[in-house]
Amino acid sequence: MLLIGLTGSIATGKSTVSSLLSQPPYNLPIIDADLIARQVVEPGTPGYNAIVKHFLPSTPDLLVPVSEDMPENGPNGKGRPLNRPALGRRVFGTSPERAKDRGVLNGIVHPAVRKAMFWAVVREYVKGKRAVVLDVPLLFESKLDRYVGQVMVVGVRDEEVQMERLMRRDGHLSREDAENRVRSQGGVMKKVERAAFGGGVVVWNDGDKDDLKRELRRVMEEVERGSPRWWGWVLWVCPPLALVVGGWGLWRNWRGEREWEERERRERAKL
Repeated sequence: MLLIGLTGSIATGKSTVSSLLSQPPYNLPIIDADLIARQVVEPGTPGYNAIVKHFLPSTPDLLVPVSEDMPENGPNGKGRPLNRPALGRRVFGTSPERAKDRGVLNGIVHPAVRKAMFWAVVREYVKGKRAVVLDVPLLFESKLDRYVGQVMVVGVRDEEVQMERLMRRDGHLSREDAENRVRSQGGVMKKVERAAFGGGVVVWNDGDKDDLKRELRRVMEEVERGSPRWWGWVLWVCPPLALVVGGWGLWRNWRGEREWEERERRERAKL
């Protein structure tokens, strides 16, 4: 089974690509890290409790306000949901304080998400799926790229396009908020470069949806050539071979990651 690691920066159109891949002619199962990330911090979960313990003392508006529809202890008695805009303001930005807060949040959420994603992949493998899409915004940052067989980055060439799309999508965001969110995830061109370095593919989304569909068709044809359907069936009927191939892919990705980091160190040394 081919694991496709789908990523991009905020407002590049990754969710649209994910939706297209779930529909004909592709019909691929999607394991959405953002959706799982919401589930693992729902009131009453260990992730929720850890976030509240760390952030609530210094973020009074961390939880959704009490109202007629929202009792003090939440609708299920396990606590009020997180106020995501307030948490976003706390962790998005480029200052050292924001970076530190973001690291704390990621340290709570990422392990829980990885565990849930692992079991989701196992379920799809048992069903005999030929490929699965792991929709992960921070694929490289969380180092989940080392576990996939094909990296796919959704990119735009102009950061301004990202900010305009983001402000249209989330009307409550100011331009400063949009800039902070875009830049907190790192420049998408760096992800494009990282994908190309490791043999990944790029879906360019600079135009309208019809342009995106044509571009995705081109990219998926390239992916199919590199991992034909018959090979997926061979791996499914022969689990020992699948384990060997998976181990080889893990080692290859780990080696590529080391080479990329070494390249980055050399580039920084030139500055």
